[in-house]
Amino acid sequence: MRTIDFTKGKIMKSLILFAGPVLFAMFLQALYSAADLLIVGKFATKADVSGVAIGSQLMTTLTNMIVSFATGATIYLGQKIGEKKAHESGIIIGNAILFFGLMGLLMSLSLPLLSGPLAHLLKAPAESFIQTKHYIMICGGGAIMIVAYNVLGAIFRGIGDSTTPLITVAIAALINVFGDLLLVDYFHMGAAGAAIATVSSQTISVIISLVMIKGRTLPFTMSKQDTRFKRNVTKQIIIFGLPIALQDFLVSLSFLVLLAIVNTLGVTASAGVGVAEKVCAFLMLVPSAFMQSMSSFVAQNKGAGKVDRAIKGVKIAIGFSSLIGLVMFVFAFFHGDMLGSIFSSDQSVIAACAQYLKAYGIDCLLTCFLFCLVGFFNGMGHTTFVMIQGLMSAFLIRIPVAYIMSMMTGKLFFIGLAIPASTIVQIIICLLYLRKRKFTASAVNL
Repeated sequence: MRTIDFTKGKIMKSLILFAGPVLFAMFLQALYSAADLLIVGKFATKADVSGVAIGSQLMTTLTNMIVSFATGATIYLGQKIGEKKAHESGIIIGNAILFFGLMGLLMSLSLPLLSGPLAHLLKAPAESFIQTKHYIMICGGGAIMIVAYNVLGAIFRGIGDSTTPLITVAIAALINVFGDLLLVDYFHMGAAGAAIATVSSQTISVIISLVMIKGRTLPFTMSKQDTRFKRNVTKQIIIFGLPIALQDFLVSLSFLVLLAIVNTLGVTASAGVGVAEKVCAFLMLVPSAFMQSMSSFVAQNKGAGKVDRAIKGVKIAIGFSSLIGLVMFVFAFFHGDMLGSIFSSDQSVIAACAQYLKAYGIDCLLTCFLFCLVGFFNGMGHTTFVMIQGLMSAFLIRIPVAYIMSMMTGKLFFIGLAIPASTIVQIIICLLYLRKRKFTASAVNL
């Protein structure tokens, strides 16, 4: 198992070596998520597409909350490795497994019972209400495996290993595609079939991954005593992770509110935006990969007392990801219909998707800058600030602008403009905070 020491060597080389597997893993994860909608869009009804789009958005929100919480363990591990205290990693990982395992179990018990009310809350159109409920019920019941699948990846990124999560995602993606084709195309199970394929693939992937990890030599030792709750360790994971989790949950909640606003426009708009969100998962791959990489890179360098090196890494990441962002803008703004046709054959859904993607294309130019800054602040341990700026932009900008635009125009492009508008506000807040804190003299001129 290869781990990367970010505190020495060429910055660009170490970032690419780490971010490459992260990017490919995120691509496979996006492909994994998109497979449900892609196969349902080709072999099922418009109502199934809407049901999967709404249900998967909710499950993505809840899963991201857990994964963001697990970033607390990623940061904690990275800082300890930077401090050359890798021997404490076993205790941190043991407590993380217990903590998140309990959260996953609670989700598995509660979500199936709440599937109906949640579908109502998301304003699922009448035509796709049952499909939405079934998707939430099935995926919710398997939440403990979905949590385990994602937390494993977060832990290994914390110790500088981005290859194992890549293998894990590849296994899950292959099994999920096979399951979707079997259950949706052959057995005609629609949204329910897609949900069963998702849970089954992640369950199998977790089992295989644990077996694979057990046979490897880890850069630290773990004993049975490490899998007991230790108050100070769990507390530190919560201190780092809770603000990120709360921010991601509430920001994702703002996107659910935006989706609920769109759902009032009918099943075509609902399906169109659902398709657009799957496309956007691919558009945001590079900035998202660099954000995750920045958290690990900065955490190690912060632990080693090399903040200037951390800042140089952020500059490099911003420059590289911005070039990719320009390419993504061109595709989203000018070729949204082509991208939408990958996931749906319904021309009305494709047209709705293209409208919404024009606004998202503008956001591609902005998130490359923002996500690198967020990764920097997370790695430095300033997760409370990350939470505050995210919530301010979500609830003071994104939701109000989306609502106003829906009332004034009812057009998906103008509703979608709420997203880049909120990103601009986030960038401004981040730059002001960076200048105020003055991490180093060079940081002011980032």
